[in-house]
Amino acid sequence: MSRFFVDPDIAKAKTLHTDFYTDPGIYESAKEKLFTPSWQFIGDGHTVQEPGQCQPFTLLKDYLDEPLVLTKDKDNTLHCLSNVCTHRGTLVVAEPCKVSNLRCRYHGRLFKLDGSFHSMPEFKEVENFPSPDDDLKRLPLLKWGPWLFASLQQGSAAGPYLQDMIDRVGWLPVDDFKYQPQLSKEYTVQAHWALYCENYLEGFHIPFVHAGLNAVIDFGNYTTELFTYSNLQLGIAKDEEDCFDLPASSVDYGKKVAAYYFFVFPNMMFNFYPWGLSINIVQPLSMSQCKVSFLTYVWKEELFNTGAGSNLDTVEMEDEEVVEAVQKGVRSRFYQHGRYSVTREQGTHHFHRIISSFME
Repeated sequence: MSRFFVDPDIAKAKTLHTDFYTDPGIYESAKEKLFTPSWQFIGDGHTVQEPGQCQPFTLLKDYLDEPLVLTKDKDNTLHCLSNVCTHRGTLVVAEPCKVSNLRCRYHGRLFKLDGSFHSMPEFKEVENFPSPDDDLKRLPLLKWGPWLFASLQQGSAAGPYLQDMIDRVGWLPVDDFKYQPQLSKEYTVQAHWALYCENYLEGFHIPFVHAGLNAVIDFGNYTTELFTYSNLQLGIAKDEEDCFDLPASSVDYGKKVAAYYFFVFPNMMFNFYPWGLSINIVQPLSMSQCKVSFLTYVWKEELFNTGAGSNLDTVEMEDEEVVEAVQKGVRSRFYQHGRYSVTREQGTHHFHRIISSFME
């Protein structure tokens, strides 16, 4: 039986074999098998508001390390393009700018803002030129409110990753959510990226690890809902305060919802609170280290840092302590698999099942 096999019956299943966290070959192959076909958060649309604006960036620096660029063409259409010149492979856009065309500074190859080839000096004698291979590769792109998502794999559909979340909180005025860089943070965690995600995916540890969060969340009514490549943990408040004012159109109307915790495979968390949103991006750095970016978007300033969405730094420190201990434990010669709580670890089991299907 494959070492990636995870039984679909959670009552019978064992967790992923520890090779997934300790084998360098598996760590490398996950780049193409897990991350390349997935959809990734690539930033805020406000960085390219006007025609001609260009914003270069690197997708998952130090792991995928893929150079990309956001552009807005003269028709006000947004594009996510490869930032690698199709002539000799240098970077096309070095820094944020506003231009009429993209010109490679190495040999002068010119591209339109939608990535299509425009012209190239000293290439008159080249046969069968230009061809579609001379265009900058255009990536699938999705915009939701101010947030942008892209996939490195042509033909990858965004729906199985993101649509369930978009539909569930579709009543929220997400265009009113404002990025607050001064409230955003980055954490370096001494653990495999998947171990960090697994910890997020179950509320089982809340009473044992997070005393502050446990004081406001009703653990008995904490639920997990599974979708194709995402899931939702619904945090219910113990009292009437610090809850969403849900419209009658919401499927959760009548519930005391304190937080929507959405996980989008393989490495993104979207934590909606009555004050706004904390986006958490888990970026692999090595088999034993990852970086977690907390991006803060505030909707209602007067509610900030209240309820389930308060003291997030403290919660993070508590999570890091236990996850880093797991990192040490999975290297043990005495541990290969664990089992799942049928009632509390559906999210982690689901995560492992997706990994299993992609890695196979």
